[in-house]
Amino acid sequence: MKLLAGVDIGGTKCAVSLGNAVDGGVELRAKRKFPTPSAPEETIRCLSGALDELLAEQSSAASLAGIGISCGGPLDSRRGVVLSPPNLPGWQEVDVVTPFRKRYGVPAALQNDANACALAEWQWGAGQGLDNMIFLTFGTGMGAGLIFDGRLYSGANDMAGEIGHVRVAEQGPGGYGKTGSFEGFCSGGGMAHLAQLEALKRLQRGERPPLCSSLDRLASLDARTVGEAARHGDELALAVMRQTGEMLGAGLALLVDLLNPQLIVIGSIYGRQQTLLEPYALAKLKAEAHPRSWAACRIVPAFFGEQIGDYASLSVAQYTSAGKPLTASFACPIR
Repeated sequence: MKLLAGVDIGGTKCAVSLGNAVDGGVELRAKRKFPTPSAPEETIRCLSGALDELLAEQSSAASLAGIGISCGGPLDSRRGVVLSPPNLPGWQEVDVVTPFRKRYGVPAALQNDANACALAEWQWGAGQGLDNMIFLTFGTGMGAGLIFDGRLYSGANDMAGEIGHVRVAEQGPGGYGKTGSFEGFCSGGGMAHLAQLEALKRLQRGERPPLCSSLDRLASLDARTVGEAARHGDELALAVMRQTGEMLGAGLALLVDLLNPQLIVIGSIYGRQQTLLEPYALAKLKAEAHPRSWAACRIVPAFFGEQIGDYASLSVAQYTSAGKPLTASFACPIR
């Protein structure tokens, strides 16, 4: 049996997965996860140790065919180097691919997490059989993975799809260091900031909203808390969901008009809060997008749900094990 190893490096947690290809899809066989160490060298050691443990548990007839590494950008996928992502302090020019190639003697490749998620959903998930689709991360940050004409598109230097950096409003929470950015409204941190701004307005008016009845509770507001409160009908939380949903719709309209995709798959928070966000997002999208472009597109949550990160790194492993590493300078066909 040929095994694929997926390595997912995140700002707060890391995961290592093992899988194998089955009937045009992939079977997730095992997984280890742990908090991300502060130093990149220690992180790589922990990842290798976790992979060693997983491999030791497999049948002696199984062999490793390839390793896929998924990480937030910026990065250089051709060189396999992570280039100081904002959620990984101290990760400056870190070669994450070479240690795995040397240790395991199999092909290994690095890819932006949004691109890796797009590959997974395209190969095995909601986008199977399509030529043009987009994946939006909508988690800690907001990024896009782009599939154009049956190819992954990463741009001139791996920076294609940084939709979170686009400004969608003059005022509002910040993301990418830019006030009013798409990520500022549509990300976990952005939703928390929105909730804090809304709560502060009410507190300054002398109100005591149930979600945040005092100034010292502002810092405790996060996307999960807001989502739970909104499902119970909290007025402040519902106001945040409305703003986030409308801004999500505005960003979707931009993508639909500019790129004319058949499908936009949205991960993480959208899947958890779909019933609250979708009505606002689709209403805004319908109002803003060109009718012909919108008619050709569907909006769906990630097929792999909360496991999208595992399948994302495995999709990179599947590709590189075939001897076709993804590069930054041009888009490579995957089929």
